[in-house]
Amino acid sequence: MPIPEVQVDQSLRAKLAQGHPWIYRNHVREGVRLHSGQWVRVRCGGFTAYGLWDASSAIAVRLFSRVSVPDADWVGERVWEAWEGRATIRDGAAPTSAYRWVYGEGDGLPGLVVDRYGDYAIIQTYAESLQTLVPLVVSALRACDPELRGIVLRERPADDDPAAAEDRAVASEDSRLRTLWGEAPPADLVVQEHGLYVHADLYRGQKTGLFLDHRENRHAIEGLACGRSVLNCFAYTAAFSLYALRGGAAEVVSADSGKGLAEAATANIALNRLDQSRHRFVTEDCFALLDAYVKGSRRFQMVILDPPSFARQKSNLHAAVRAYTRINALALRCLEPGGLLVTASCTSQVGPEQFRGILAEAAAQSQSRLQIIYEAGQPADHPVPVGFPEGRYLKFVVGRALPLA
Repeated sequence: MPIPEVQVDQSLRAKLAQGHPWIYRNHVREGVRLHSGQWVRVRCGGFTAYGLWDASSAIAVRLFSRVSVPDADWVGERVWEAWEGRATIRDGAAPTSAYRWVYGEGDGLPGLVVDRYGDYAIIQTYAESLQTLVPLVVSALRACDPELRGIVLRERPADDDPAAAEDRAVASEDSRLRTLWGEAPPADLVVQEHGLYVHADLYRGQKTGLFLDHRENRHAIEGLACGRSVLNCFAYTAAFSLYALRGGAAEVVSADSGKGLAEAATANIALNRLDQSRHRFVTEDCFALLDAYVKGSRRFQMVILDPPSFARQKSNLHAAVRAYTRINALALRCLEPGGLLVTASCTSQVGPEQFRGILAEAAAQSQSRLQIIYEAGQPADHPVPVGFPEGRYLKFVVGRALPLA
C-alpha cells in the first residue's frame, strides 16, 4: 500500500535534521485524517523521514528512520544495539539484574521503553500508535536474549503531555500487566542492584516496579554516608536508605506517606541483612515532617530528597518551582553545618540550569551557603540523543551546606 505523506512546517527542518523525533500536531498541515499506528512519510522542505501517526496524542508523529519504513529487521537492530549498550551494567563487578533495556527516543524507538527485571522484560508505551511496534519488539527481545522467561506489557492511558513521559508515574487501577510471551513474573520478584537485593512489585509499584533511573545516584551516596545521620524523604521502599546503611550511616530515618511502604522498607533491609536498629520509617507527609523537624530543631548530617513530579504540564511549572524551592529550603534548615543535601528532580518541565537556580533560592531562604560537590542525571541505560534535550529529565545534585560567612 502507498505510504501517506505528511507535510510539516519548514521551520522544523533544522531541528528534525539534528535528530529530534517529535512533530506536534500544530506543526502538521490541516486536513490529515489517518488512523493511529499508521506509517507515514514526513516531508519538511528537503528533509524526509518515516514515522508513526497518532490520532489522539499531542505528538502527531514520532519519527523512526530517515531511510525506510521500519520492519522486523530494523527493530531487531535497535533492540540489539540497546542490549549491547547495557553490557557494562550486566557484566559489572557487583551484580545488577534490573535496568532499562530500551529507552525510547534514546535508543531509536520513540514512545516505547523496555525494563529488565531479572528474567522478565516489561514493555511500556506512551501513545496508542506504538501498539504497531509491540509485536516486533517482543520478537526482537526474544531473539536477543534466549534466557528471558517472560515478556509483559504494562498497559496505561497514553500521556497527554509526552514531555512528561518520564516523570514519576504512579501505578493505578488503569495500569495492568498483560503477558505477551512466556510466563508472567511473580508478584514478589527480587532483583539485584550493585549487589543489594530489592523487592520489585511489577504489578502495583511505581514506574515499572522500581526507580531504575536513580541506580547510580544511589550508589554514589553510599560512599558519602559513613558515620552520618541520614534523613531520606519520599523514600518509597527505601532504596536510597539501603545504600546509606551499607555505606555505614550511623542512623537512617526513611519517610514517605504511602501506605505499606514502611513494611516494604523493613523487608528490603532484612533481605540484605542490614542493621534494623539503625533504621526507622516514618509514615508522614514529607513537607509536614520537615517543617516539624525545623520547629523542633532536629538536625541531620545528610538529607535526601527524591520527590515525585511537581509538574506534569507546562501550566504547572510555577507551582512546581515553588514546591521545589520550599522542600529544599526546609531540608537545608534540617542540616547540621557541613551537612549534605542530596536532592533530585524528575520534573521534565524543570531543566538542569533552572534546578540549580531553585537550589540557589532555597539556600538564600534558609540563610546558608550551598556548594555543589556532585551533579548527575540519569544513568547510561537512559541515553539522551544530542538533538533531543527533552530526554534528560532527571536532575541529581549533592551539595554541602555551610553557614553564611
